[in-house]
Amino acid sequence: MTIAMYPGRFDPVTNGHMDIVGRAASIYDSVVVSVVHSGSTLFSTEERVRFVKDAVAGAGLKNVQVTSHAGLTVDAAHQHGATVLVRGLRAITDFTVEFDMALMNRNMAPEIESAFLMTAVEYLYISASRMRELASLGRDVSDFVPPGVNEALRAKFATRAD
Repeated sequence: MTIAMYPGRFDPVTNGHMDIVGRAASIYDSVVVSVVHSGSTLFSTEERVRFVKDAVAGAGLKNVQVTSHAGLTVDAAHQHGATVLVRGLRAITDFTVEFDMALMNRNMAPEIESAFLMTAVEYLYISASRMRELASLGRDVSDFVPPGVNEALRAKFATRAD
């Protein structure tokens, strides 16, 4: 049984992220989506985990579990028995960053493979940072994020404006 881990900040989770989750779930026996603890996020770790859990449930992905971790991703992968780290690629700039990260992960944990999935064309221009930026300027991003996330973004920026 192959367990894959898809780590990320998911601040917030987007339809592009969920495309990668769904495709990974069709390839691997089990997928662990792990939300990385980070102090520099708009949403708390608990909020981000809830958004991903809701999106996974809404997509009916039975072989996907959602968790969070602090520290090194390879350590979290070991804790979950994952032998593959899944990463999504949108553009050449993503590849450069992901390539360096994959090499370091391989150095620390050579038994864990990195697998890269190309983002579907309709999600190439979607990023969490772009969603935060648009929402902060009052734009509706509901076409780009799972249900509930647009409302959470609006609420978050409404309280920041007060």
